[in-house]
Amino acid sequence: LSAYFCFLMTALGVTAGAHRLWSHRSYKAKLPLRIFLAAANSMAFQNDIYEWSRDHRVHHKYSETDADPHNARRGFFFSHIGWLFVRKHRDVIEKGRKLDFSDLLDDPVVRFQRKYYKSSVVLMCFVIPTFVPWYLWGESLWNAYFLASILRYTISLNVTWLVNSAAHMYGNRPYDKYINPRQNTFVTLGAIGEGFHNYHHTFPFDYSASELGLKFNPTTWFIDFMFWLGLVTDRKQAPKEMIQARKERTGDGSA
Repeated sequence: LSAYFCFLMTALGVTAGAHRLWSHRSYKAKLPLRIFLAAANSMAFQNDIYEWSRDHRVHHKYSETDADPHNARRGFFFSHIGWLFVRKHRDVIEKGRKLDFSDLLDDPVVRFQRKYYKSSVVLMCFVIPTFVPWYLWGESLWNAYFLASILRYTISLNVTWLVNSAAHMYGNRPYDKYINPRQNTFVTLGAIGEGFHNYHHTFPFDYSASELGLKFNPTTWFIDFMFWLGLVTDRKQAPKEMIQARKERTGDGSA
């Protein structure tokens, strides 16, 4: 249970934080929530918020080209993990420089996390998940470290990478059949709501990254709960009329 709680916190630091808040500005979050999401993002250990959001904006702007940091046209392995083993393609760097990321560094939470990123990762990703079970209920340090820290970290990395790989290759395209990103149920379950990828690339400004309703999207539930608490404002959504029109115009007819 402790490891799974850390997994959920890790996932929210990426999905609700680096992705939907800082990369896409799909909603606004007040300071206490931004601090929590930054801490959770350090637990994720997937580069700091600025670097993660920068790469993600470039990915959306130049998706499936050499300027895409994890271009899925280069194969499953490259888009999943291989892109981290090699230097970025020169197009990623050159075209990325043309985008404006000043809004990210205007946020003092982003600047603070970037400045102290290494120490925050050691604390949030490794020390706290190991220390808490050992201190509170006598779990062995060995079990706490390898389960709540290392195994949890490994799984969280791979479910995030599946959004870049599997969700760009396998699934249907009900909103835009002319782009690679797909709707992938398996990725949705693992990445707590990020597998509605054809929708997300069609309407990247939508805070839910999916059509609202009863569909499985824990990240959206979390943002809605924070809205109810008064910590979230200005949630952006694609109007139903726009969604339906886009389905009829460019969808593959699967939904």
